Amino acid sequence: MVVPYGYEGGVSYGRGTAGAPADVIAASHYLELYDEVLDDEPCRVGIATVVQPEIPDTPDAMLASLEETTAALLDQEKFVVVIGGDHSITTGYVRALAKRHNHFGVLQLDAHADLRDSYAGSALSHACTMARIREITDRTLQIGIRSMSVEEARLAKSTDLSLCTMHRYRRGHFDLEAELARLPENLFITVDVDVFDWSVIASTGTPEPGGMLWDEAMEILETVFHSKTVIGFDVVELSHRESDPNSAFATAKLIYKMIGMRFIGREKAP
Repeated sequence: MVVPYGYEGGVSYGRGTAGAPADVIAASHYLELYDEVLDDEPCRVGIATVVQPEIPDTPDAMLASLEETTAALLDQEKFVVVIGGDHSITTGYVRALAKRHNHFGVLQLDAHADLRDSYAGSALSHACTMARIREITDRTLQIGIRSMSVEEARLAKSTDLSLCTMHRYRRGHFDLEAELARLPENLFITVDVDVFDWSVIASTGTPEPGGMLWDEAMEILETVFHSKTVIGFDVVELSHRESDPNSAFATAKLIYKMIGMRFIGREKAP
């Protein structure tokens, strides 16, 4: 079940995330249904999109609203995909999962560490998402990071966080399978599209150079979906831009592929 949730009250730089879910849904109508890697059509598992709920203006109310929305779908035993919206929304979904799973981990694909306890006077900024998530579960893995404060870097080192920078990843100094083995079987994935190189997705509020290429991301995700039981995911931080339909299309294809990996790819895993 796909939940569009175009909140952008937690952004700190570029805007446009409010319009992103509609862009992704519109682009999804033009995706080819057949996936050449899976040799199947992910749509056959059944994909439905709910009407975007009314989104409150305040961060606390927003999180409560998204928690309630995702919880209601989880109660119906739906697999929920949330399309953001800025990254601050993720905490609401994770809160709902925490009431249904005693033990789960979170994988973050992102250019930013998002470990600040507070940013610009708010503990619910998109720059604080992983700090809030780690208050719910400390079993986390962060991949693709290439922008963080000195305080975040020191925190990661002092607490031995599983955090892989793009610099480290590109030099082959990261064992994904070993890191996944440290995580629980149940895993939630949050994808901030600024993890990607601009040649893949350019329209995002806090862009960083040097991101993942498409095939790099697909290789990581295939390994994750084969290794773990993914209990949900969100894709956040796309920005609406009239001049860039490519980014919305790439995001729609990313979501479609992840759904395929979850339900069809796992069936075909060796």
